[in-house]
Amino acid sequence: MKKKILIIAGGYSNEREISLKTARSVYLELKKSKKYTIEVTEPDGNFVKKINSFNPDIAFNLLHGRYGEDGYIQAILESQKIKYTHSGVLSSSIAIDKEISKKIYIKHKILTPKYIKFKFRGFNEKKIIQEIQKKLKFPVVIKPINEGSSVSVYICKKNNFFSNLKKLRHYDEILIEKFIPGREIQVAILGNEKLGVIELKPKRKFYDYEAKYNPKAKTEHIIPVNISKKNYDKVTSIALKAHKLLKCRGVTRSDFRFDGKKFYLLETNTQPGMTALSLVPEIARYRNISFAKLIDKILLDASINK
Repeated sequence: MKKKILIIAGGYSNEREISLKTARSVYLELKKSKKYTIEVTEPDGNFVKKINSFNPDIAFNLLHGRYGEDGYIQAILESQKIKYTHSGVLSSSIAIDKEISKKIYIKHKILTPKYIKFKFRGFNEKKIIQEIQKKLKFPVVIKPINEGSSVSVYICKKNNFFSNLKKLRHYDEILIEKFIPGREIQVAILGNEKLGVIELKPKRKFYDYEAKYNPKAKTEHIIPVNISKKNYDKVTSIALKAHKLLKCRGVTRSDFRFDGKKFYLLETNTQPGMTALSLVPEIARYRNISFAKLIDKILLDASINK
């Protein structure tokens, strides 16, 4: 009997378009297989009714960002006792919160850039500059606490700090993080397996939203990565440690900066993209794991109450 797979895509976040692209890639691959009956849906006011109408064996969560990657949709699926892919409610909500996840990294001796949490309400320009100079030094990175795909992330020098800060005024609070120069290294974990490593050389300042999803940005993807076996083992071990500490399941991708001596973990993504430009499928291909096999492995790891 064919398994019924409900693909959940689109949603309400800034990453809706990417989610739909990811869903199309997965849908077309699943359609080639004779093992599954597939339906695609978006979360809306009739979402629970649509779930119950289709009665899936597994929900393939392909939402990105808030309401899809933060435990919200996972809680709905839990309430309906539907198995779903990727991380559970608590893991998702912790991983997308950049401050909470940083605190976990720090507690468990995982190196991550120093940061200040910043609230817009009642801030004093002179004081925030003094705090940055004292604790971080310029340049710094400013970012929302709970967005994905490098949405609204800016590298700032002192002279453009406030002009960039104004672009984030619609968020209640943000992180101001010490900028770490160096190489951009990404590590994929699948289950409890170190899937592999890829390096990115963006033509832009860093691997931001445009660099991730716009082919015209021409980000160079390097695999295998030119690092020593010792460093390869080190960075994959850190990524696996973070995956386990956050109690993630399925596939995750951890983003690092490597300054030539140390790896700094920036964040762990619980819903990495699965488009033609996405990194996890590329890492899997290098390991001779086809896109179809990768999807099957993610589905096999689907669960509830984790």
